[in-house]
Amino acid sequence: MSSHKSIAKITTEQLRKMKDSGEKIAALTAYDFIMASLLDDCGIDVILVGDSASTVFAGNDTTLPMTMDQMVYHTQVVSKAVKRALVVADMPFMSYQVSLEDAIRNAGRFMKEGYAEAIKMEGGSEFTPVVKRIVEIGIPVMGHLGLTPQSIHKFGTYRTRGVSAGEAQKIVKDAKALESAGAFAIVLEKIPSALARKVSNSLQIPTIGIGAGPHCDGQILVSHDMLGLYEKFQPRFVRRYATMAQSMREAFSNYTVDVKKKRFPNSKESY
Repeated sequence: MSSHKSIAKITTEQLRKMKDSGEKIAALTAYDFIMASLLDDCGIDVILVGDSASTVFAGNDTTLPMTMDQMVYHTQVVSKAVKRALVVADMPFMSYQVSLEDAIRNAGRFMKEGYAEAIKMEGGSEFTPVVKRIVEIGIPVMGHLGLTPQSIHKFGTYRTRGVSAGEAQKIVKDAKALESAGAFAIVLEKIPSALARKVSNSLQIPTIGIGAGPHCDGQILVSHDMLGLYEKFQPRFVRRYATMAQSMREAFSNYTVDVKKKRFPNSKESY
């Protein structure tokens, strides 16, 4: 286990200091108490309660179906487990796009009901007025640029973003706009490594990459992907640190066989 216990609670200011000192930020996702506890025990800096719960937890094909109520619930159970990491809640589709009032109310729900310490929003310059206002009322905002899964039907594909000069230019411009609006960090998803380096070097705030190469100030993966729990597909940018779906299948199968063959429970496991 890491010696993180001596390190104080991770805050948005702490993340900025990590960027300044060159220390990389380690981030992963969680949607339940046990996973969040394990991540926190192992020194993860940021725990994102991602709307990726829609696919890896709830079995949907996209992130779009997640509701505020569902996301607040997941955030609340994660927050209860965490002592050190910064807990960031993902604003689900249509929770901030309709009106400024909606965005403020929903961001506030994450803080009041979900005990989150920050929120994350997808989108660039078009959402800077919303980011600015939410930050003004005291809620930290993490941005998200590049491949933005909530816009998948607009893109029509999960291909790499920022490959064309025009799109790359917009990502750089959007990143600076989010920083100016008060965002404390920006997730960069599935963009070329060179572009991620350019964005990271142009900002005072940290960038956290997912499929954006080694030059970001931190990295994030979906925990279910890197654990080998979610097997539907494995993006190139996911390194599998375990094959847990396979281990779990073996355990469940062994249990089933033991019950059927009357090997479980034995006398020591009985009262």
